[in-house]
Amino acid sequence: MAESRKERARHWQYDELPGVDLLRARYIRKTFVRHTHENFVIAAIADGVEVFHHGGGDVYAGAGTLALVNPDTPHTGRAGVPEGWRYGAVYPSPEVVAAIAAETTTLRGTPGFVTPVLDDPYAVHLVHRVLRATDEGNALAADTLLRVAVTRLLRLNGGALPRREVRTAGARTAARARALLEERMAEPPTLQRLAGELGTSPFALLRAFRDTYGMPPHTWLTDARVRRARRLLDAGTAPAQTAVAVGFTDQPHLNRHFSRIVGVPPGAYQRERKNVQDTRRGPPVPSATWQRNGQQRSQTYGTTEEGSRTAPSYGTP
Repeated sequence: MAESRKERARHWQYDELPGVDLLRARYIRKTFVRHTHENFVIAAIADGVEVFHHGGGDVYAGAGTLALVNPDTPHTGRAGVPEGWRYGAVYPSPEVVAAIAAETTTLRGTPGFVTPVLDDPYAVHLVHRVLRATDEGNALAADTLLRVAVTRLLRLNGGALPRREVRTAGARTAARARALLEERMAEPPTLQRLAGELGTSPFALLRAFRDTYGMPPHTWLTDARVRRARRLLDAGTAPAQTAVAVGFTDQPHLNRHFSRIVGVPPGAYQRERKNVQDTRRGPPVPSATWQRNGQQRSQTYGTTEEGSRTAPSYGTP
């Protein structure tokens, strides 16, 4: 019973699925702040309930459903029941989804998901099978199942995403503000100075930015810093150096925000990326395999069952 109350998560990549991030997690007290992803979010809920703010209100995803979020869409995340929620997720890039949509659907334009929650236990099953295939080093199965899952979701809940046009003066000002913040990420100006440079008032800029990007400038900046931190960590930069490079005061500052957006600390995140590189030089060890005799187990965030011969289940039906 005590083990079921422990939070744990693993965020990784599989070398044979380029452009796709992978996650397994059980969260109980975890709260994700408002943030965005560059990739699509396809989260298959195994049990419990996740609540996330999306499109102006809270939506609920329970067991047997999928939480679906399009790229660059602000959202949050938290437990909807005391026992939290357990899920597996794949994060395919827009290019991966567009290629699958062009081959298997009639969607035109930029494909995306119409509603944020879909009740489809079979698609949930497919997502968990993708994760299992990567654990087993079965590249053919992982690639096939991912394509089947994405195709099914697009046919059930897909549509062409509207293009974000920067037409109004406020939207143009917000876009310029975003570019300046991106350029000066390590040493950003105050809201008043930023507004002055753009020839507007602080509150007018705040309203325009929030209306255009779904969050105020300081929240967007934290999200952008974490995005850049992920790229630096992927390139091998140490977490302490990464923190300073993107504008956080120190590594604990990076740890706090990184965990509240990505779901794992930057050190655990980077170790999994290193493991992907290591597999290119030797035979893969199934990431979900725990071997008592060989003392091999996957790097996870949180407490795990040290005495178990098999991996803890993260929700494959």
